[in-house]
Amino acid sequence: MKNIFLMILFCIVCQKGIAQNYIPTIKNNTELNYVCKLHGQTRTLSLKAETAGDGLTFKLETRGVKSSIVMLPEAVKNGTELSFNQGEYAPVLNLKPTETFFMISRSAYQALVKNNSFVYNNTTYVLDKNNDKNSISIDGKTVETLHVIAQIDETEMWIVKNPEFPLICKVIKNPLGINPTLVKVVD
Repeated sequence: MKNIFLMILFCIVCQKGIAQNYIPTIKNNTELNYVCKLHGQTRTLSLKAETAGDGLTFKLETRGVKSSIVMLPEAVKNGTELSFNQGEYAPVLNLKPTETFFMISRSAYQALVKNNSFVYNNTTYVLDKNNDKNSISIDGKTVETLHVIAQIDETEMWIVKNPEFPLICKVIKNPLGINPTLVKVVD
């Protein structure tokens, strides 16, 4: 009986530890579901990942709009700009070698971790060390994120602590009026 009790206690502790350390990853067919606030309207958006080498394509679907957003390997590695395209212009959109979509580049993530800041779209984002604002939950699991604040306006972003695919899981106060929140990840 004592062993059963200890095993149950061990499982509870392990499960609680796992729930607190959830880091979404990207692989082929990972589906990311966002709720976006766009200029006062709310819409859902689905991104299905396709990885090929070091490149990444998101198959976007929202309100009848379907598009493939293609990020080049050099953008995933060293991009410096975030594309806010909503997929309405072409069935396949090849982003510039400097553009990423719903994520920052690996080099920007490394700069954030090393220097507590990074530059994207000519805007400096600084790490907010206030732990109260760093909590993001997806499906009841707390996601490990880095919370950054733009130095030129009030934009705030939460970026998943994943050096391979540093997803943006939440944006608020974006002056463009595009504020997505990641609500579900399906592997």
